[in-house]
Amino acid sequence: MNDIRAGVYGGSGYAGMDLVEILATHPRVDLRFATSNTYAGESVPGTDLRYAPTADVCPGDVDVIFLALPHKTSATVAKLGLDAGVKVVDLSADLRLDTPEAYERSYHTPHPHPELLPAPYGLPEINRDELADINVVATPGCYPTTTLLGLYPLLKLDALRDDAPIIVDAKSGVTGAGRKPSLTTHFAEVYSNLIPYKTGRAHRHVGELEQEALKLSDAIGPIIFCPHLLPVDRGLMSSIYVTLNDTMTSDQAHDAYLEVYGGEALVVVLPLGEQATLKHAVKTNKCVISITPVLDRYAHITSVTDNLRKGAASQAVQNMNLMFGLDETMGLLS
Repeated sequence: MNDIRAGVYGGSGYAGMDLVEILATHPRVDLRFATSNTYAGESVPGTDLRYAPTADVCPGDVDVIFLALPHKTSATVAKLGLDAGVKVVDLSADLRLDTPEAYERSYHTPHPHPELLPAPYGLPEINRDELADINVVATPGCYPTTTLLGLYPLLKLDALRDDAPIIVDAKSGVTGAGRKPSLTTHFAEVYSNLIPYKTGRAHRHVGELEQEALKLSDAIGPIIFCPHLLPVDRGLMSSIYVTLNDTMTSDQAHDAYLEVYGGEALVVVLPLGEQATLKHAVKTNKCVISITPVLDRYAHITSVTDNLRKGAASQAVQNMNLMFGLDETMGLLS
């Protein structure tokens, strides 16, 4: 079987650079181009390529394109790729929400190509059966990936109270804000600091979180989401506080997680009493989860990923593997 010819749009951003790194060593991928208008002509790290301006590449020259582009921009390139008969793996927010109305509520702008919605949601541990032999996939954001994987066994088993909120206290390294500098990510602002932002239900990922959670269980309370900016370069932790219904006690939750994730190569459930930390997941392609019983009906879940890996680039490659009928973990396990 021939190698899969791939191109990366936005290859000089933080997620794009991790994506290039993974694809460059993937045993079945021939990386043909990586685009960057800012760094056009400069070497692409880890490859023999040079960054090309977006206008100078043709999506029809490859078999799959990865879009590590900002929302609004990404959908236009996705449309070009699909029209050229190329598979599209989108890492932006443009294809994650199921309707143009939901997109506009979260991003406060009309969807640039509403005809592309809905697209399959690329969280393989939950939606694996929907991701084989498809032409386009929406790779989830790092916050939703980490949080949904942390909640999935309880949602799958309808084990949550529908009159109690799901509280998500989440913290991300500064690379989650992208490579373009801003005052918020300036060293003097971040160093020795911990910054909450868009708290409660204001963050744009709340719509994505609730959309996917409600597909798994229609009996859940509202999600209260509080993200924070950590003074580290990478890593994401979701501390999740839940109220269980009468189908499960908190001391039964750990066994439920072991059962649901027992066959998953890229999700690790830690033994009871051991807590997931950033170091469990940073620079890996895995999600690491710990569960703590609190009281009979209350549990605390800690879910940790590398925001640029399982939260973006490696999950995109995991999706590509499924789209082309390859082993799902190819190129992702050392």
